[in-house]
Amino acid sequence: MPYMLLIMEPPGQRRERSEDEGRQLYQKMLDFSAGLKARGLLRASQSLRSDAEGVRVQIREGKRALLDGPFSESKEMVGGYFLLDCESKAQAIAIAGECPAAQWATVE
Repeated sequence: MPYMLLIMEPPGQRRERSEDEGRQLYQKMLDFSAGLKARGLLRASQSLRSDAEGVRVQIREGKRALLDGPFSESKEMVGGYFLLDCESKAQAIAIAGECPAAQWATVE
């Protein structure tokens, strides 16, 4: 059964890290992903760009409106995801607890 782990990060958190810290954390996530793949659980995963590079699109009364990020009212941003093939919700929750990002973000 498919389950998606969303990595929900506080906005601006990435900018607060040094370049070296960012590389180390990213490597931890790559290693986590490789481990899921080796266990046959990973369908897809992707790190996403910061909300500072995001754009919101709305169409109202046939007119398109764009709003560039960052979005000051946002309390979190989706930093990435893992699409898993798990046997149960309990297994997906256990895997979420293994995710390194749970130490600096929220894994939903």
